Amino acid sequence: MADQYVQNPAGTESPPLPVLRWDEPPEGPVLVLLDQTRLPADEIELVCTDVPALVRAIQTLAVRGAPLLGIAGAYGVALAAVRGYDVEEAAELLERARPTAVNLGYGVRRAVAAYRAAVDKKADAEQAAHAVLATAKALHQEDAAASGRMAEHGLVLLDELLPGGGHRILTHCNTGALVSGGEGTAFAVALRAHRAGRLRRLWVDETRPLLQGARLTAYEAARNGMAYTLLTDNAAGSLFAAGEVDAVLVGADRIAADGSVANKVGSYPLAVLAKYHHVPFIVVAPTTTIDRSTSDGASIEVEQRPGQEVTEVTAPQIAVAGGAGGGLSVAPLGTQAYNPAFDVTPPDLVTAIVTEQGALSPVTGGGIAELWARSRQVTIS
Repeated sequence: MADQYVQNPAGTESPPLPVLRWDEPPEGPVLVLLDQTRLPADEIELVCTDVPALVRAIQTLAVRGAPLLGIAGAYGVALAAVRGYDVEEAAELLERARPTAVNLGYGVRRAVAAYRAAVDKKADAEQAAHAVLATAKALHQEDAAASGRMAEHGLVLLDELLPGGGHRILTHCNTGALVSGGEGTAFAVALRAHRAGRLRRLWVDETRPLLQGARLTAYEAARNGMAYTLLTDNAAGSLFAAGEVDAVLVGADRIAADGSVANKVGSYPLAVLAKYHHVPFIVVAPTTTIDRSTSDGASIEVEQRPGQEVTEVTAPQIAVAGGAGGGLSVAPLGTQAYNPAFDVTPPDLVTAIVTEQGALSPVTGGGIAELWARSRQVTIS
């Protein structure tokens, strides 16, 4: 059995499902994911018993978001080790699952390094598997802690840039607890502002074509009692023109050595709008998202996704027949679609990058190198 679904019990409201957790039922260890393709209609868990099932979950976006992909990748290596599969082969499959999010490779490589170190010390298979699982759990905890620090640093920066509170924040895609071991990246900053009584409005881009903003960010905002409004992506310009946006907060899937930022497609146009309207454009991401081996934005590999995500519309709560991918066709049959998952924002359009190590502004290659070095020192110590 590769994977299975477990329905959240009906009845009175149940506690929030964890986004990702390791479980050890009698039939053997599994990685349990909240299936994000089914939100907001259903909170359903996807149970992965092997690495191919986890790879499918990653590619179909059942589990997504750069920090969470790193955690999932590490647990995937642990799953292979504990169940006695080929660890090196599993790592290769996982690392290739999505090319742009650098955290996925980071988590996989860190887990494999723990496995190899244990083997080099003559550990048996069980001991090596235990070492990998411990590493995955440590990464999970580290990301949760980093999320809290990013929220703190981000709110301090917002208050410095926008004294007086009453922040009106525009965000794109989903950057909350659904992408993190903690409460998220950019969304966590907005949530901290909300709890401090300093969030006036969260503007939520729908985020076409897969509607992560409409389905996921609105879902998280509603669960947290935040004041939020959903808008179509192409309505953002009118918000800026009306003076209704105080800051833009987005996450990142990869930050190049020069400070270029790859994030969900649609982020770059927001950066251009923000620059023209003199609105801060702030990127919030852990230092594990920095990839010093990628020199600049042009060197970032941008994932191209299936065209049917553009030519069809699929709603998780509505069963629709007729489209090639199971969705409702909105374009003539045979229409070619351009569907990059990400775009790249150059550093001169980024007001600041907020990490668990603090805020970097202006964004420069030297500053990125310093942030990265500081994070390595913390990890080593």
